[in-house]
Amino acid sequence: METATKMKLKKGDQVVVIAGKDKGKTGTITKVSPSTNKVVVAGINVIKKATKPNPQTGEGGGLIEKEAPIHASNVMFLDPATGKGTRKRPQ
Repeated sequence: METATKMKLKKGDQVVVIAGKDKGKTGTITKVSPSTNKVVVAGINVIKKATKPNPQTGEGGGLIEKEAPIHASNVMFLDPATGKGTRKRPQ
């Protein structure tokens, strides 16, 4: 098993997406996974997932929308002064 890499990104950081289908969008990190080097950003990389109904828990089936992880190299810190991406964590 691989060892987890140290990530500069943390939960609650404001980031801007620099690559992929959501390029240019901004959001807040809600989950960080250092072992896979991925982050989940609120409102970014939203996918639709088909779920089956589960009568034991009372959950209905259908399509649900959820945020999928995005690789950490595809996001940058958001500089609040300029509104652009930056390599360093804003103070």
